[in-house]
Amino acid sequence: MPTATGQAFPSERASAFATQFASIYLNMKSEELDTRSRQLAPYLQSDEDPQFGWDGYGRMFAANLQPFGVEVVDSNNGVVTLAFQSGARRFLLSVPVYYSGGRFVVSGRPALLPAPAPADLPQVAQPEGDEAAEAELRPQLQGFFKAYADGSSDLSRYLVAGKSLPSFGGAFTFVELKSVVVPVGGATREIQAVVVWGVPTGATPSATPGATDPSAVGGRLEQAYRLTVEKQGDKWYVEDIRGAGRAVG
Repeated sequence: MPTATGQAFPSERASAFATQFASIYLNMKSEELDTRSRQLAPYLQSDEDPQFGWDGYGRMFAANLQPFGVEVVDSNNGVVTLAFQSGARRFLLSVPVYYSGGRFVVSGRPALLPAPAPADLPQVAQPEGDEAAEAELRPQLQGFFKAYADGSSDLSRYLVAGKSLPSFGGAFTFVELKSVVVPVGGATREIQAVVVWGVPTGATPSATPGATDPSAVGGRLEQAYRLTVEKQGDKWYVEDIRGAGRAVG
């Protein structure tokens, strides 16, 4: 709602203010009461309870704070909702904010709310597969992903003429082309592929004989991609690569 001077409630700046406030408010350790109260002070009225409703007992930690939404009440008042994680659970925090003269203040007690559960993902029928094209594409894609990972000059061999793509430059290693979905179509098709990358490690080996440090062992990470491929002669070439979006088999 605009003010008399035509200014609306500044939702984006209010979200930034509330996020900073919440990063302090939601992290509670009884041994750090004085630190918490000093850090909260810039967000509150001067006569407010310095712990802002917390009795000083117990412990809570919050991470991954992100703006979730803003309810604009009027040109001076809004309620900012933030998403955050504490332990293994997601929550929401609703923070009332007052704005005037370019300044903000938390105008009331916040409210903790449960975060929505994950959405139910409907099953999607896979397109009719082209097994012959998949058999032709597999060796080409294996070579492409290996070069895409290590950044070798071989990458250009797998691309449509005149096309160039950036590579990982050795940040990951190619382990396996786990699956490919190739729909029936013409010379140009959009396919999906699941690739296993080798996760690098910079850790030094354990000094204890027989001991295995998980951080020193290279891991495996599955990733899903969409690729636009084009057949020229008897070979397929990659025109583009991007994230897959939906799970593939």
